[in-house]
Amino acid sequence: MKNFIFSFLALLLLPAYMSGQAIKGKVVDGTGMGIPGAVISAANSRTSADTDFDGNFTINAKEGEILKISMLGFDAVSVPATTGTMNIVLKESSDTALKEVVVIGYGTRKKVDNTTAISSIKSEEITKTKVLNASQAIQGKAAGVQVISSDLPGSSPSVVIRGLGTALGGRTPLYVVDGMQTDNINNINTNDITSYDILKDASALAIYGTRAANGVIIITTKKGKGDKVSVEIESFAGVRSPLKKVKMADSNQYASFTNSALQNNTFAQNQPVNTDWFDEITRTGSYTQNNVSVSGGTESIKYFFSLGNYEEKAVLNGLDYGRTTFRTNNEYKISKKLTLNQNFSFTSTKSTPKPLGAFTNAYKQSPIVPVRFADGKYGVSRVGADGLVSQTGSAFNNVGNPVAQLDFFDEEQRSITLQGGLKLDYEILKSLKFTSQFSGEYYTWKQYNFSDTKNIWLAANPNKVASDYEKEFPNANLNLLTKGREQYYNWNLANYLTYNKVFAEIHDVEVMAGIETSVRGAREKLTIARKNVNTDANYWALKDVEYATNITSYKDEVFNEVKLASYLARFQYKLMDKYLVTGTVRRDGSSNFGKDYRWGTFPAFGLGWIISKEAFLADSKTINLLKLRGGWGKLGNQNVPLNRASYTSGQNAYLGGSILNEGSTINSQIDPSLSWEITKESSVGLDFELLNSKLTGTFDVYDRNTSNIILNTRPYSTSGITNVSPAHVGEVSNRGYEISLRWDDKVSDDFSYYIGGNFSGNQNELTGLKDVILSPVVGGGLGNGQDTKLLDNTTVGQPLGSFYIYEYAGFDAANGTMLYYNAAGDKVTQNVLNATTDKKYVGSSLPKTNYGVSLGFNYKNFDFSVDGYGTNGAKVYNGKKAQRFSGENIEASLATDFWTASNLSASNPAPFNQVPVASTYYLESGDFFRINNITVGYKLPLQSTSFISACRIYVNAINPFITQKFSGFSPELNGDGNPYGSQGVELDAYPTLRSFVIGANLKF
Repeated sequence: MKNFIFSFLALLLLPAYMSGQAIKGKVVDGTGMGIPGAVISAANSRTSADTDFDGNFTINAKEGEILKISMLGFDAVSVPATTGTMNIVLKESSDTALKEVVVIGYGTRKKVDNTTAISSIKSEEITKTKVLNASQAIQGKAAGVQVISSDLPGSSPSVVIRGLGTALGGRTPLYVVDGMQTDNINNINTNDITSYDILKDASALAIYGTRAANGVIIITTKKGKGDKVSVEIESFAGVRSPLKKVKMADSNQYASFTNSALQNNTFAQNQPVNTDWFDEITRTGSYTQNNVSVSGGTESIKYFFSLGNYEEKAVLNGLDYGRTTFRTNNEYKISKKLTLNQNFSFTSTKSTPKPLGAFTNAYKQSPIVPVRFADGKYGVSRVGADGLVSQTGSAFNNVGNPVAQLDFFDEEQRSITLQGGLKLDYEILKSLKFTSQFSGEYYTWKQYNFSDTKNIWLAANPNKVASDYEKEFPNANLNLLTKGREQYYNWNLANYLTYNKVFAEIHDVEVMAGIETSVRGAREKLTIARKNVNTDANYWALKDVEYATNITSYKDEVFNEVKLASYLARFQYKLMDKYLVTGTVRRDGSSNFGKDYRWGTFPAFGLGWIISKEAFLADSKTINLLKLRGGWGKLGNQNVPLNRASYTSGQNAYLGGSILNEGSTINSQIDPSLSWEITKESSVGLDFELLNSKLTGTFDVYDRNTSNIILNTRPYSTSGITNVSPAHVGEVSNRGYEISLRWDDKVSDDFSYYIGGNFSGNQNELTGLKDVILSPVVGGGLGNGQDTKLLDNTTVGQPLGSFYIYEYAGFDAANGTMLYYNAAGDKVTQNVLNATTDKKYVGSSLPKTNYGVSLGFNYKNFDFSVDGYGTNGAKVYNGKKAQRFSGENIEASLATDFWTASNLSASNPAPFNQVPVASTYYLESGDFFRINNITVGYKLPLQSTSFISACRIYVNAINPFITQKFSGFSPELNGDGNPYGSQGVELDAYPTLRSFVIGANLKF
């Protein structure tokens, strides 16, 4: 076994030791400072290398061979190789935009030649913020991109690009990772990412056709480079705590307030217990990450391997999360014309989830309840005749013990994700290349949850013993074990030709055409619940033991496989280096739809004019780049409810009390024409660089309209059908603008700085409905019979995900009773409100504007940066406060300022003892600005002969400060990610965290 391991490692690292003649040198700028990251390539030897932090390099090449040295921001030079130590000087380029490249899907394009709206974020910006998911790190860094994040370990942030275009058709953009099309990127180690490109307008997105309506994010991971082994190590550790807490009433304030609500002296003053439930269920969180990567290359092979491990003990007691990742990207130069790229990644996760309802219960449970009584039993909300909590008193609220809730929740989840692919490039002619790429993905997940039913009941009834449970519930379960498994696979195969040629030195033409097949495999999920198992987990699964009599539920679900066949083509033309034309078309056929409605065609075009290349600006000292671009495109969304009928068996018909007929029925309408949701967008943009490219920026405006929106409709009453049916009935509009600006300046060789920002606005609206009666989408439930959101025929003219609630009208000064406006504008109490006519739309959790700021500087070996993010115009609902009922805790601000007969000028109404209706009393501004990240780093000065070629140590403060108007924990509420679900409602929500990190980067 040992010999096998060593042989395997030797095979992996063999390319690192395949070397030839070594040419050494140093690349410096005009002042003699070494330039790190410069690329040296030898065309004849087909080798390349990059400079280290001091500008040194070694490359395999022949003496006298021409070496090309290039670096972003500098003019490229070509020099012959010499055997002595070469010294190469690069001059700074004033035209950096000409060298930047963006990924456009099935290829790349120089940024200056691109006619579409793409935000490209480089790896250093992503890795700067130490978070688990890369999309968390790009928050505030791309105009027009809203990232609603959550610090819950393992969660996926919601990414909304240029507004929400659909109600039932999903919101998640398509991720393309090294050619693999997937739905999320939780399996990716951010340290492995080279670039993160966001395709925003329809002109850019149309190349992905039916999967592009919610935007596309293309992620490119690292590949091997250089001609020697390079080892990089990063390790960091951090601590985490809630960014904001809500000050709740103490025991005496609670007693006074609740006595007033009950209008008697149930609770004594000077309570002996004052429990801070939030502190009792939380701890100081901690997390660590360790990454190591090995890369390099030879004349025929470039290789990259990485291994990463992330471990977190969350702030919620008992919630632990771990992730291990492995990735390999290798390039094999099989011949002068044939190149094979191979990539593979393995990700394993494990977690011990805990119920987020514990946060809500900690907010609501009374501070007079102890965590445990003196005898060790869990505290309960019962009050005795003396006004103090006791084991045998009367219950005064329905809130459980949050500590017991966590202690009795026993769940574990594990998953494995495999992704990989092969890409073959063959140069048919000098200007014609064939590419074939296959990518595959496999995911498997398993879980168990053990509920100790009897002991949970005993914990809530400390005055009882085990025999009482068996007497009171003779046939009840002692416990319940739920086990689940899920798996799926996806694969994608693309074959395309790329032709690129310049004619007569002024006509630059690139044509790409190909075919693609994608398969989203059947999702399989199995869930089994079994009662009265052995409490020892070692006996939960035994060979040849029959458990059928104890199985309480069995669910075996298989979701449809979806196949997609596509034809795609793109034409790009540049005339005289200044006039740009792009045309794209994709034709998709999806198995999601009926035979006659499977195919759709999605065209797009883009135009560009590099104005700064015109003669009247050619000599401008101020304007270095000025480009006008615009385009139009059509997209599709196939992520919609399937065209299916509900089939019900075992139906009985009765006549005179006897069964007349037993059979089956189809209980929903069939719409054979159900097909894509269609998005059309027009956009115009301006890119510029001014003042020696120190000031750069972009301006964009767009008008996006989505038609054929699928919503569920009610059947006609005469049809005899009761189930709802999906149909093309709606239209949604998103109109907006985006502004990005950045200033970079180098004051001296020792000091440089930058400052940048972006600002974007979006107006979202359900603009129309066909003449149908919608089945209402009612959401934002509070768990007390109240809902906060609605989508039906009355929603036209409103943003998607709008809150639909009663309007608070203050309180009656005579008695402190809360009042509300009815439809006629009169102030009434909640008992006479009409749920059909008196509610109104009062805003959405979707912000109207988003903005981000960043600044930083480098001084000698020090670097410093700050990033911030904010939103305006969103509304959020304080669900924990709105869920309150009798005997539950209140905020300290309410406990000291509420209406009484002796305090008529109070800011808050009188205490009440009824379920409050959902109203604007609990709706608050979601505006906030948060410092997302502060980084301070120092690069240690090392000798050129040192074993360690570079070492940087750093400290990070993540989310250290926030300004918000919301009185709850966090205005950034992703919830279940559904605008018609819990998104924007603070209920069972994980708090935003403040983190402090210290770490180091090493390079060998």
